[in-house]
Amino acid sequence: MTGYGQDSAHQTKEQAMSTNDLEQQVQDLKTSQAVMQAELMGAQSTQAATEAGHAATNAATAAGTWSTMIAGAAGFLLGIFTALAFVAVARD
Repeated sequence: MTGYGQDSAHQTKEQAMSTNDLEQQVQDLKTSQAVMQAELMGAQSTQAATEAGHAATNAATAAGTWSTMIAGAAGFLLGIFTALAFVAVARD
């Protein structure tokens, strides 16, 4: 048979242990939350970099397309004038 004093001491010891457990759980949750927040920030940075890369790729593709069309048009016009020059020289 245990006395009231022993039960009270046992109960106080259990409360102290549960308080320590709760403090540890709170600390673990804070750490976990900080890690999750850092991962989210990393994911957002990666997404922003991906979108910037996509925009740069589209701009380069458009610039390449236009420069190719301009070079092709210049070559076409040069070819026409060269052909006209050959025809003019051949008639003489």
